[in-house]
Amino acid sequence: MGILESILIAVSLCADCFAVTLCSSVTLKSLRWPNVLRVTAVFAVIQTGLLLAGWAFGSLFAASVIKVSHIIGFLLLLYVGGSMLIEGIRGKEEVRDLGSWGKIIIGGVATSIDALAVGMAESMEGSGLKAFLPLLAAVFAVTAMSAVVGICGGRFIGRRAGPVAEIVGGCVLIGIGISLLL
Repeated sequence: MGILESILIAVSLCADCFAVTLCSSVTLKSLRWPNVLRVTAVFAVIQTGLLLAGWAFGSLFAASVIKVSHIIGFLLLLYVGGSMLIEGIRGKEEVRDLGSWGKIIIGGVATSIDALAVGMAESMEGSGLKAFLPLLAAVFAVTAMSAVVGICGGRFIGRRAGPVAEIVGGCVLIGIGISLLL
């Protein structure tokens, strides 16, 4: 697999990571770089780790995981988006900045289920580890960049749109989850 193909796959895999970080960051009052780096690292490690796990166990579990991956992704995104929607409607001034480890991990897993499937597909195509390394590196780097841009962009949007941005963000995440079921 070439570098360009690896980057294109990485961009497609991290689109939902960007959406979750963007939507989850609309309530940020301030941008704390240690939190941004923590979220970025966790999202990138989970995405890359599930890609590698999918590749490593591709032929063993492919049929089972592919059957339920869309349901798992839907439920996780429904939880995150539903929480945002409810809090936006209630008008609470609660800050959701993916600050807790639990929220970060749920967000990371919710956005990385597709990476597991891509890893399995690559494994079943017979990709060796040496050929798979550029994809792993691209996924890590692009996911990290998309998380930083999403967090910064979400804060920017949230400062201008307030609770409306949280409601819209929650609806977007629920919509992404529903699209996984279709």
